[in-house]
Amino acid sequence: MKQSIIFSLLLVLLSPIFSTITLAQSPAAAPKPPTKPKPAPAAPAAAPVKPLVPSLPQSPTSDTSSGEDIVKILRKAKNFNTMIRLFKTTQIINQVNAQLVTSKTGGLTIFAPDDGAFSNLKAGFFNSLSDRQQKALIQFHVLPVYVSSSNFDSLSNPVLTLASDSPNGYQLNVTAYGNSVNISTGVVNATLTGIVYSDKVLAIYHVDKVLIPLDFSKPKPIAPAPALAISPKADKDNSTAEDTDQGDSTKENSGALKLLGVQGTMLVSIGVAFAAALTIFS
Repeated sequence: MKQSIIFSLLLVLLSPIFSTITLAQSPAAAPKPPTKPKPAPAAPAAAPVKPLVPSLPQSPTSDTSSGEDIVKILRKAKNFNTMIRLFKTTQIINQVNAQLVTSKTGGLTIFAPDDGAFSNLKAGFFNSLSDRQQKALIQFHVLPVYVSSSNFDSLSNPVLTLASDSPNGYQLNVTAYGNSVNISTGVVNATLTGIVYSDKVLAIYHVDKVLIPLDFSKPKPIAPAPALAISPKADKDNSTAEDTDQGDSTKENSGALKLLGVQGTMLVSIGVAFAAALTIFS
């Protein structure tokens, strides 16, 4: 009995010691693995730039076979027969096609009125223009740079055209707002109604009116008044009058000399007679 009590006391006394040893020998708690940062949500893809000018239903597709043949593009788009004819008669088609071949970076932008727009012009308008003005009218519809359908709002007004022979000549203003592009020449306000053709070098847009340059309405400078010219008849009359005066003067002088001669002769005769009379009476 006493032994049981003593053994129980020993267990009570020695249990803290065994607990300390056990804790000392237990391995340290393993560190928690670092938490991986959550990936940032991907930025939403930029929405494609919406063109300001819609494509026409009959617009030809952009392909290399017709990319540099403006006449073929306009003929395929239809309703641009007048523009094609004027491009050819003024020979501007040669200029723009050559520029497309030689300038691959700048490109061209063409504003093409349809046949209905030309028919709305005053009868005989085109024929009333000089050859130089006819060429300038077609060149006025061409920009010497490529402008995509979504970049019209980046243009700086006034915009130079292919007809601009000086920094202040044959310019137009382009205004883009909403889904509309307006062109003002100072005489005509036109609107782009669709894309006829577009690639990375050439863009052709349909406009609802013919673009008339303000330069055609500017008053022509007044020519200096010509110097007064004396007609040959007046010269002849003056010469005849002078000759007549000289003739009259010569006649008067001749008559005076004749009178003096007669008077001199009479005086000599009287002198001789007087001398003879003195001789007789002496």
